[in-house]
Amino acid sequence: MKKWAFLLTFLGLFSANMNAQKNDRVLYRQNWDQKTMFLGYYLGLNKKSYKINYSTFGKSAIEVKSNMGFDVGIIGDLRLHKNINLRLEPGISSNTKELYFTHIPGGGNDSIRSVNSTYLRLPLLVKLSTDRYHNVRPYILGGISYDYNFSSNENSSSDNQTGEFRSRSHNASYEIGFGIDLYLPYFILSPSIRGVFSINDELVPDADPNSPWTRDINFLGTEGVFIKFAFH
Repeated sequence: MKKWAFLLTFLGLFSANMNAQKNDRVLYRQNWDQKTMFLGYYLGLNKKSYKINYSTFGKSAIEVKSNMGFDVGIIGDLRLHKNINLRLEPGISSNTKELYFTHIPGGGNDSIRSVNSTYLRLPLLVKLSTDRYHNVRPYILGGISYDYNFSSNENSSSDNQTGEFRSRSHNASYEIGFGIDLYLPYFILSPSIRGVFSINDELVPDADPNSPWTRDINFLGTEGVFIKFAFH
């Protein structure tokens, strides 16, 4: 329901702006698209989970419960063409997940791991925009990101035997999405929806190769949906 609510809000902003165009043909920020470079910032929410591939035919049942996280960062944009922009969006992304290892007998603390993650994200994206229609300009974008996990315990000597689920510090992901630039009198509001998918395996296996927590995991990587509101 939350995802649908976000989508409806997004579409509502677009619809409200389009209706306004029918009654008001004033073009705001007319010189903005002529700029070669500009800066901005963004705020957002995320819903991250894990994509898990198993090495065994009879896969283990690991359930992931994800809480809503937040994102904040800045934007550096370089116009390459009237419809093509290259942008860097460094920022902080935080999220909490719980892993339920339902195949481990006994339940309790041995079958639940909490993973708190705070990432420095450095996405490098290509933005492809349509021509401006009055005060609206839809776009799609995509690219790759280097993600540094501040909360990583990769080098810890402890593992799941002592209750600690380990993940890697240095990660890479790719990002795709779509959005709309809304030209307002004093600034440009740019809501967007992004999908983010890990490229590398983020799991640090337990020291024991027969560990019931990690032995059957062949790949574990972050995947999620981001709702971002950029201001220029």
